[in-house]
Amino acid sequence: MRKLMLGNAALARGLYEAGVSFASSYPGTPSTEITEVLAEYKDVRAEWAPNEKVACEAAFGASLSGVRSFSAMKHVGLNVAADLIYSASYTGVNGGFVIAVADDQGMHSSQNEQDSRNHARGAKLPMLEPADSADARDFAALAYEVSETFDTPVFLRMSTRVAHSQSLVEEHDRVVPERKPYAKNIAKYVMMPANARPRHHFVEERTQKLISWAETSGINKIYPGDKKIGIVAAGIAYQYAREALGDKASYLKLGMVYPLSAKQIADFAATVDKLYVIEELDPFIEEFCLSHGIACEGKALFSLCGEYTPGMIRAAILGEADEKAAPAAAPVRPPVMCPGCPHRGIFHVLSKLKLRVSGDIGCYTLGAVAPLAAVDSTVDMGESVSGLHGMLAGDPSLADKAVAVIGDSTFVHSGITGLINIVYNKTPATVLILDNSITGMTGHQQNPCTGLTLQQEPTHALDLVALCKAIGVNRVRMEDPFDVKGCEAALKEELAAAEPSVIIVKRPCALLKSVKPKPALHVDPEKCKKCRKCMSIGCPAILFDKEQGARIDPTLCTGCGLCVSLCPFGAIS
Repeated sequence: MRKLMLGNAALARGLYEAGVSFASSYPGTPSTEITEVLAEYKDVRAEWAPNEKVACEAAFGASLSGVRSFSAMKHVGLNVAADLIYSASYTGVNGGFVIAVADDQGMHSSQNEQDSRNHARGAKLPMLEPADSADARDFAALAYEVSETFDTPVFLRMSTRVAHSQSLVEEHDRVVPERKPYAKNIAKYVMMPANARPRHHFVEERTQKLISWAETSGINKIYPGDKKIGIVAAGIAYQYAREALGDKASYLKLGMVYPLSAKQIADFAATVDKLYVIEELDPFIEEFCLSHGIACEGKALFSLCGEYTPGMIRAAILGEADEKAAPAAAPVRPPVMCPGCPHRGIFHVLSKLKLRVSGDIGCYTLGAVAPLAAVDSTVDMGESVSGLHGMLAGDPSLADKAVAVIGDSTFVHSGITGLINIVYNKTPATVLILDNSITGMTGHQQNPCTGLTLQQEPTHALDLVALCKAIGVNRVRMEDPFDVKGCEAALKEELAAAEPSVIIVKRPCALLKSVKPKPALHVDPEKCKKCRKCMSIGCPAILFDKEQGARIDPTLCTGCGLCVSLCPFGAIS
């Protein structure tokens, strides 16, 4: 049966059909839906892990037990999982082990634009790259074949456009391979130096075997057209090139982007007058070609940054302007916290107190956006806590002027060790854990603090207060972010303390189904003095007119009451 599927859903379907038994991931756009869809298949044990390293380690353990396993993450999550992955390249696998990494060209929801192909080369692991949903489904099964044939973990590289676009997919029945028996093999699986050295030789030999396989397996396909122009591309870049150039070019569509075959590319190059490499982000394929003496054009014509378009490719190669009229510029809409967001209150207080805020990854990153503009830095998950420690080590006078802000899921992901570091090194740092009872920005996934698994089954809910006390934090308190005065008093008190402290700022996300909005608030135009105090919190439900003053959109307002506490004239009720 054929179905229209998102790339992520198609990949999940392919994994299911290939007999995957265990999947462990950490949510991260644009990879999240892969594991969410897998969880809908009852024959697969699918889980959320505290972070990508734990997820990959769990999937590796399942592979050792003899079943096919899987882990998914976004590109920056691969950095977290790399510790396991680089060494698992040496050990190899038992059951097939596939790792999906979703790159985010254009940085639609990410703090950087790194190219995961570099990790494949660094770890010396094969990487397959689907160009559409059908490829995603097909490559899932192929990845397991490669994994078990060549004794290797296998990367599947997705991208935002392939992950979140739809195309037709042929569904097939699920086939579960027989569990592979486990045999104790210290030389293979125990990576102490004496064992790891010969395994490195195995990895290099495996790479050569993979190159030979790529040349004969059909994973890389040639689509003939006009011989004047030859295109080497993979993934979404291939789709852009095909749309831009049509039959005006011949194409070598790479399904395996690492390792690459110099012979295959050179043979193709010999059939065309001029070779172009079209790839988003780094000149990964281009540099390979040039290093093997294959003449080509690439980044001299195309950007190192962001996404491409068919029009951009057509203009660069054919010199033709894009025939489609440019769309009218849409009004700029900066990202803002939702109406009723529990983070808004605490960031208002932080902004009011003019504190230096070491921020983190999540919805609360939006605390950096005007008019709150409360966050000073956001780099990676967990850096807020570790960074605050370093900030105070560098300038102890900031002890009463700086805080770290981190979400509940992010704290579990990477913040706990940073807090241990603060306690261990006796730093008088104040850490705010913003607990909104869910993993918010990636679309409301459960986490160890929520008391529910990926399948919505009840489980133990991590007690953040008990955890912080167990680490050695003596000063731990809970505050409501909508109690502005209480939060301000708590911050002043903890910043004055000469020891580590944690404030857990707890209120559920306004978008949770369990949170029922209150009646919308109203501005009395007679009482409004147009002081704009209510605009300081950046709530999208509050509008302002120079003549009429403030007013509240009842279709957006959740009745949280934060603005009521800010109005000095009692105009909001």
